[in-house]
Amino acid sequence: MCGIVGYVGHRQALDVVLGGLHRMEYRGYDSAGVAVLTDGKELVVERKAGRLANLEAALDVKGRATFSGTAGMGHTRWATHGAPVDRNSHPHRDSTGRVAVVHNGIIENFAALRAELEDAGVELSSDTDTETTAHLIALAYDHGDTAGDLPASVRTVCRRLEGAFTLVVTHADQPDLVVAARRSSPLVVGVGEGETFVASDVAAFIEHTRDAVELGQDQLVVIGRDGYEITDFHGDAADGKPFKVDWDLSAAEKGGHEYFMLKEIEEQPEALANTLRGHFQSGRIVLDEQRMSDQDLRDVDKVFVVACGSAYHSGLVAKYAIEHWTRLPVEVELASEFRYRDPVLDRDTLVVAVSQSGETADTLEAVRHAREQKARVLAVCNTNGAQIPRESDAVLYTHAGPEIGVASTKAFLAQVAANYLVGLALAQARGTKYPDEVAREFAELEAMPSAVSQVLATVDQVRELGRRMADSRAVLFLGRHVGFPVALEGALKLKELAYMHAEGFAAGELKHGPIALIEDGLPVVVVMPSPKGRAVLHAKMVSNISEIQARGARTIVIAEEGDERVRPFADELVEVPAVPTLLQPLVSTVPLQVLAAEIARARGYDVDKPRNLAKSVTVE
Repeated sequence: MCGIVGYVGHRQALDVVLGGLHRMEYRGYDSAGVAVLTDGKELVVERKAGRLANLEAALDVKGRATFSGTAGMGHTRWATHGAPVDRNSHPHRDSTGRVAVVHNGIIENFAALRAELEDAGVELSSDTDTETTAHLIALAYDHGDTAGDLPASVRTVCRRLEGAFTLVVTHADQPDLVVAARRSSPLVVGVGEGETFVASDVAAFIEHTRDAVELGQDQLVVIGRDGYEITDFHGDAADGKPFKVDWDLSAAEKGGHEYFMLKEIEEQPEALANTLRGHFQSGRIVLDEQRMSDQDLRDVDKVFVVACGSAYHSGLVAKYAIEHWTRLPVEVELASEFRYRDPVLDRDTLVVAVSQSGETADTLEAVRHAREQKARVLAVCNTNGAQIPRESDAVLYTHAGPEIGVASTKAFLAQVAANYLVGLALAQARGTKYPDEVAREFAELEAMPSAVSQVLATVDQVRELGRRMADSRAVLFLGRHVGFPVALEGALKLKELAYMHAEGFAAGELKHGPIALIEDGLPVVVVMPSPKGRAVLHAKMVSNISEIQARGARTIVIAEEGDERVRPFADELVEVPAVPTLLQPLVSTVPLQVLAAEIARARGYDVDKPRNLAKSVTVE
């Protein structure tokens, strides 16, 4: 995933573009670059490998006055084709230097296009797929039916491209417009007074406007000071989808915190409340967008949850709740594997697609495969109007606000809560829960923001523990029932942030192999089930802890307040509020997020920008 911003208006484009890139650096930080159409009708470009600060230092050396102009674009890169070095950084230009292109996605037929250009005598200076588009657009603009017409030239080239892409294009001959196009990759337009923006994320322009328009598939937009014009790739007029951004600039800034992730951990009570708000009306669970009837939901005989990473773990939690509440079989699938194993789907199958961004490539392809097999699709998403919701039969937006930290925190908890709502909606439609039972379950969900706030008020112990664990070579995580997905999520957070070996296991599997990993001093984090709600499992977990403690492991136990039976077996006891069993992940996950962040900080790593990772994966 890469961050893209384009601008035409009355402000200095460089200031607007750099501001947008700062708010989108989470989308890619291998390199960054800008292109500005100057007042002297020149196209000036600067790009640098590494963090955005490297680009800003280069601009200072060159002199920012060189980049004076009111139209331009910028890019933060997460490398796919070509190493993250200066010559592979965006923007890319044609051989004359008059066309510049930035790109998000992958052009799958770039090798054939590159060979075609080389056969024509064009010298390419990078290893990227993106550079081919700059040369092709320049050739189309200089010759043939689209000569002198930049939007038409871009449309001509887009029709030749295969894969997923967002392109933003500038030309020195066209100083008052910027052209952008998309296929299966995000692009939104921001509409201001005497200025227009394009970006891969509304965070890029939220400082200036909340009025936005989302482009559809295979659409192109031309932006100027006085507005925008949308067409499809054949030049026919098309409409975008207007919407108003429901959060402000402060939500995309650190607000005094050292890292975005720490801010977002603290925002989790609010994120949960926002996820639940408005979804229980007149005694019924309601979704945001529903193009399925209650009869459609009653006809469902099987549920698949498809997702990646933390969203996949939220699906594993959902399995316990949905099966318990509806008595429907639920399978949880990694989206990257789903369509390749030829799952059995039909009209009575419900596929729940979970994606924070709504643009995750593997999940989007899983949705398309499900639709081809006539299954119904319900999207759980945090991004208004993203591609996955657009292609689904129903949508439940989490409304968690922007999540800038790459490692998911508030988005994960919001997804868990949203998945519970999906389960209750199914139970309501199918009659497996009476209205008063649905109301009671929702009331228990509404109490969760307060419970998470209680956890956040006591995390100093976890932070201190994290600092003491920073020198550990590995950490194991154990859980049972809904605690097992929490263990997996805790291990993932530690791998993402601290680059440590971390594994999550179902505690019942301990003696089937993983116990061989136990050695003297090894930290083992145990997510305990409730001694009241799951007494049998609680007793078995106590036995597990006793076994690993006897072999020298150091036990860190996440347990319900008042759980005295486990205290003698815990070298470190972290207490969380007592909540209904199925809802326990909403409180037990939070200490593991804090633990991972604190270990990473103690090891000297950037919590918001873990190496090799970007916020969402928009290519397979």
